[in-house]
Formats: sequence, C-alpha cells, structure tokens
Amino acid sequence: MGFIVALLVLSVLIFVHELGHFTAARFLGVHVEVFSIGFGKKLYSKMIGSTRWQISAIPLGGYVRMKGQDDTDPTKISYDVDSYNSKSPWQRIIILLAGPFANFLTAFVLYFAISHLGVPKLLPYVGEVSKDTPAFVSGLQTNDKILSVDGKEVKYWEEIGRFINQNDGNVIIDIERDHKLLRLSLVPKVIEDQNMFGEKITRRVIGISPLGKQTTVYFGFFDGLDYAWEQTKQSSLMIIQGVEKLITGVVGADKIGGIITIVDVTAQASHAGIVALFFFTALISVNLGVLNLLPIPALDGGHILFNLYEWIRRKAPNEAIMYRMTVAGWGILLGLMVLGLYNDINRLWSN
Repeated sequence: MGFIVALLVLSVLIFVHELGHFTAARFLGVHVEVFSIGFGKKLYSKMIGSTRWQISAIPLGGYVRMKGQDDTDPTKISYDVDSYNSKSPWQRIIILLAGPFANFLTAFVLYFAISHLGVPKLLPYVGEVSKDTPAFVSGLQTNDKILSVDGKEVKYWEEIGRFINQNDGNVIIDIERDHKLLRLSLVPKVIEDQNMFGEKITRRVIGISPLGKQTTVYFGFFDGLDYAWEQTKQSSLMIIQGVEKLITGVVGADKIGGIITIVDVTAQASHAGIVALFFFTALISVNLGVLNLLPIPALDGGHILFNLYEWIRRKAPNEAIMYRMTVAGWGILLGLMVLGLYNDINRLWSN
C-alpha cells in the first residue's frame, strides 16, 4: 500500500508541474501537442481537444511537448502563430517558470492544509538531565517546565536551543516546578557538532533532553498563510543550500538518493499519518521546483537561460551550440539518475 501511495504522490507532483507549463502555454496561445506523465513507451493515451494526454512506462518525470519545442531535438522549430518559437522570450520564460511555480504553490497549499490539520509540537518539559552538565549543576530536574530563556517566552521545545545559541555568556532560565516559579543561571557548554550537511559547527548546550510531552497546534486562516509561506521558504532555502554543498563537495556524491529512496521514504511517511505524508510531499514538491530551475540545458532553468540570452542579445542562440548543450544536459541528468539508483542499491545491499 505504501508503494502505491508513493507512486501516486510522485505522479501527482509531476502532473502539477507539467500542468503549470500547459496552463501558461495555452493562456499564451501555444498549441500543446502532448502532455505525458512519465517517459519512454506509451502505455495509455487519449486525445482531449487538440492535445494527446498519455501515461508512459518510466515514471521518473513527465513532459509537455509544445508545437515548435522538443527537448530531444532542439532543431525542430516552428514559427506558426500557435508555436512556442513564435512567442517573445519573456512569454517563453513565463511558460518555463510556470512548472516550478506550480510545485512551489502545491507545497504552499500542503503546508497551509497542515496548519489546519494540526502541527505536532514538543512542549518544553525537561526529560533526562545528563550528569556533569550545566543543567545538572544548576539544579534543573526532570519534569521542570521551561518558561523562558533570557526573558524570551518559550512555548515549544524547539525554541530552547535556538534561544540559548542567540547570545554568549550566562543564560537565565525561568522554570515551573511543582506549581512554583524558579529562576536558574547556567553557563552553557560549547561543543563541536555537525549540521544536516555534515559540516562541523559549534553550538551551546546545557545537557537536557525533552520529556516527550507534545501538543497539536492549529492555526487560523491568516496565521496558516504565514506558516505556509515560512515553511515553503525554509524548505526552498534548505534545498538550495543542499545543492550548493553538493557542488562544492561538502556533501558527498554518495548522499544523492534516487527514485528508490524517494519511494521508500514517501511510503514510510504514508504509514506515519496524513500530516507526515503532507510534510514530505511538500518537501518533494519544493525539491522539484528548485531542481528544475537549475541552469542545466535540459531543465527549465537551462531553457530560461537560453531565452534570457535571446532577450538581452536580441538574437537566438546558435542552434548547433544549443543542441550540443541540450545533449550534454541530458547526459548530466541521466548520470545523476544512474548515480542515485546506484546509491539506492548500495544502501539496500548494506541494510
């Protein structure tokens, strides 16, 4: 069942991305010849209006083939009034941006839905207090509720570490214990740690873990919009940073995951409940949006660069060069797909 849910999630996100391109193209008067979910051999197709809608055998993406635009052969050009090539560069850029925009919008809608379904949050109750730590020395105890850190009100556990690391020096913590208010002064310990990208960082800790008490936070309409915006923005920045770390070598190529990893994690999220599934689906959607904007010729970002060049220089790029760059772009994408699949198989074999 988890596999079916994962396949449905991927298919919906691909559909949404291509629907963005399709909608913008039709709005600007471009004839769309094919709308395909998947690549390779055609499994099912149906003509709706003047467009052939189809499902193909390899569910690793999809495409919208517009009149005068073919990624497999950039030299196939048409200048009919309803062709992609007859449109101005800025109109083509709108069509190209519409796909990633649809993914960002989908993530926003999912995060907005989560804000109303309820966001699980850990409450700031102290669980284990490690020996010989600042918390232990100060007298912090299990079941203490942390009310504030340096005068900043603490509502949820996640805020404690953030507030502790905002300043240097001593930390003043207000707690509630047995219906009494207490104030403690601690000197956090500086430790070496790693961030999500494996980079060495230093952070201040006091030596406590959460008790595990949690609540579900429900947002109103406008607060939900703010929450959805912040989550979409943070997810996008995290993926952009991840790409940057990969390019600069901070994150190794062995960390690249392929379709097996995506399906596996999506299936696990589906078992964890609708909120977890929505969270992960939103993250994948943002991922698709960001990655499709990369300046690789076979992707939307590469085509946007070509059109920006034409817009600025007032002449189209050389067809032969554009063809070679597009072929090279497909080579890069196929290489990344093979690498991701290889890493997936290695991880499965190791497990």
